[in-house]
Amino acid sequence: MTWIKPSFLWMMYRCGWGSKEGQESALAVEITREGFEWALRYARLSHYEHGLHTDRTTWNPRLRQAPARVQWAPERDLHLQPLPHRSLQLGLTGEAAHLYADEWIVFITDVTPLARTIHAHVRDAELDLARQLLPRERPYPVDDETLSVMYRLSGRLVARPGSVRRASDGLRLVWCLSTDAGGRRQAGRPAAR
Repeated sequence: MTWIKPSFLWMMYRCGWGSKEGQESALAVEITREGFEWALRYARLSHYEHGLHTDRTTWNPRLRQAPARVQWAPERDLHLQPLPHRSLQLGLTGEAAHLYADEWIVFITDVTPLARTIHAHVRDAELDLARQLLPRERPYPVDDETLSVMYRLSGRLVARPGSVRRASDGLRLVWCLSTDAGGRRQAGRPAAR
C-alpha cells in the first residue's frame, strides 16, 4: 500500500523533519488532479464506522476490493502537535498504485533542504520565519460527485478535508523517502514499474 499524505506538516510529523532513521529525505510529488480524484472516487473508508456501514461483514470485502482507501489523521502544527482538524490520507493499492506510478506523477522535487530550514527556525523559536517558508496549502476544492463520495466515506464533511498545493495542473504532495540496505532511495512500492 502506498499512501498519499497531502499535508506538509503531517509528513514532517511522520518523518520527524527528516531525522528518523530510513526517512531522511522528503519529496514533493506532483500528480495529476484527474488521478487524485479518480482515487477519491474509488476509495473506501479504511475503518468500519457503525451507523455509516451496514455491518462489518459487508464493509470488509468492499474495503479489500477497493483500489484506494481514505483515512483522516489530525493535522499538525509547527511543533508537530495535533490540531483539532484532520487531513486526508489516501492509500493506494493494486490498480491505483500502478496508475499512480505510471501515469499520475508529473514531477518530483526534493524538499529535504526546505524541511531542514523550517525545522531549524522552529527549534530556534523563529515561528514567524518558519510559517513564511511553509508550502502554501488550502482546502481542496472538489466537484459534486467527489463530494458525495467523501460524504459517504466520512459520514460528515470535515472542515479541512485535506490540504494540497496546486502546482500547474497537478497536485503537489509530500513524501518522506526511505533508503534500502544499500543506501538507495526508495519512495514506496509503486516505484517498481
